[in-house]
Amino acid sequence: MHRDELENHLNQLLDITQFRDYCPNGLQVEGRDNIHNIISGVTASMELLEAAITSNADAILVHHGYFWRGENACLTGIKGRRIAKLMTNKINLFAYHLPLDSHPELGNNTQLGQKLGLMETSRFGEQNLAVIGEAPQVMTLTALADTIASVLLRKPMIVGDPNKPIRHIAWCTGAAQGYFEEAIQMNIDAFITGEISEQTVHIARESGVAFLSAGHHATERYGVQALGEHIAQKFGVNHQFIDIDNPV
Repeated sequence: MHRDELENHLNQLLDITQFRDYCPNGLQVEGRDNIHNIISGVTASMELLEAAITSNADAILVHHGYFWRGENACLTGIKGRRIAKLMTNKINLFAYHLPLDSHPELGNNTQLGQKLGLMETSRFGEQNLAVIGEAPQVMTLTALADTIASVLLRKPMIVGDPNKPIRHIAWCTGAAQGYFEEAIQMNIDAFITGEISEQTVHIARESGVAFLSAGHHATERYGVQALGEHIAQKFGVNHQFIDIDNPV
């Protein structure tokens, strides 16, 4: 398929014009015109770029790309080397941040909820990114943490009574601890996100709402995989997800 066809499809599918984001969404680095092999990953690190080159990729699809608001715009140092690597090898880089978090079918939040067996009931927060839902049955906080560990292959950090009954759950992938206080007002039992801040511990203890920090990278692996598989099925191109381990 032609690069422009892929870009137009992704931009429309993810409805990128509806989001106020911290980075440009869409084609960030232009490579060769025709795309046969796509590599997806969470972050466009040098390790992912080198793996894509080894796999003869024509395009890389990520959640965390480049050109973040407030960063130095100069193409020097680490950023310069990454972009030079892409351009030298004529590899396209597509990046979708908040639009990929939000998508109702392929998005990170929807995909994480499905992986954990949670049923979405509503959304909240800035641009309706965060999710409210229910577990299929009441479980303890320990049981919820065990489910997360078995799905994400890493043990979450939990703040709360291990024996607390859990049924109503809010979640938002990545660094969404800022939504916690708003979520508390919605009579939830627990909140799941990727990261935790120092003050969050005290808010969880004083509110009685459990907080689970399951990993920024770990919670955001599934949207980009689903998007890559969608492209492969729709356009008949090859897709491979490469997971570059990240403990955060």
